[in-house]
Amino acid sequence: MKILTFPTSHKTQLMDISAEVKEAVITSGVKEGICVVFTPHTTGSVFLFENADQNLRRDLLSALSTVIPSDAKYSHVGSNAAAHLKSSRMGASVSIPVHEGRPMFGKWQGVFFGEFDGPRQAREVIIKVIAG
Repeated sequence: MKILTFPTSHKTQLMDISAEVKEAVITSGVKEGICVVFTPHTTGSVFLFENADQNLRRDLLSALSTVIPSDAKYSHVGSNAAAHLKSSRMGASVSIPVHEGRPMFGKWQGVFFGEFDGPRQAREVIIKVIAG
């Protein structure tokens, strides 16, 4: 198991963590199995997304803000209800097949961490590669 710990620098942002996931799979030594990528945060997210066009990342953040605006009135006692809602919509984990020692990403696919309540000093992503 590998735990990535990193800071975020914006209120909302998407961070491509595909290289770290790929490295974790390779160094695990697992040739056939599955890689689970998970975040234990309720205002952050882990998901698969298109990794070629950076403008699409901005589009996703903009779309999420349109559907779940930060300045709407929510019942949540804290001031970060929108972050919780965005995180729940995007999900906390992904599972990626491992074949011949490599994660089987699609051609345009990457693994992303979504920050919805930043900036934060330390966010965590847990990577577990399971032989199968």
